[in-house]
Amino acid sequence: MFILPSNKAIVEASLFVSDKPLTVEQLSKATGLPQDEVAKIVEQIRIELEIEEHGYELVETPEGYEYRVRAEYRDKVAKLAPFADLSTGMMRTLAIVAAKQPVKQSLIVKYQGNKAYAYVHKLEDKGLVKSQPYRRTKLLQTTPEFEKYFGTSSEQIKAMLEKK
Repeated sequence: MFILPSNKAIVEASLFVSDKPLTVEQLSKATGLPQDEVAKIVEQIRIELEIEEHGYELVETPEGYEYRVRAEYRDKVAKLAPFADLSTGMMRTLAIVAAKQPVKQSLIVKYQGNKAYAYVHKLEDKGLVKSQPYRRTKLLQTTPEFEKYFGTSSEQIKAMLEKK
């Protein structure tokens, strides 16, 4: 099957703009191309990126296909990422929320001390955590922005922790 360059380009563009992995079926619906053609295009893109030296790759995840920065370049470009400014305390807070959500803010304060209030506030400002009033504290949980940025859901994090 001959693949039109414009068909390949629309699949590439779809993968590029998506904030989450896309299945062949989702790509087919988005582009209007048959699933078998989309599957061949995705494989062609993956192979081309593997052969040529690029800073990114096309990866198949359980949720679908997505572009990712190659592992050997992540440390070099991490400071350009939108949340590279997360402190260690903020990362710990985020890890607790992701693993135990919904979690009471008072529990995080118990673990981390009063600085946790500032961490939670900054994480809310960045859109990674959302809160709702609960009695005399707040209930915290991650947002879709968390999943988009870290490329994993809190359910996947919980599953990994339960295996250990």
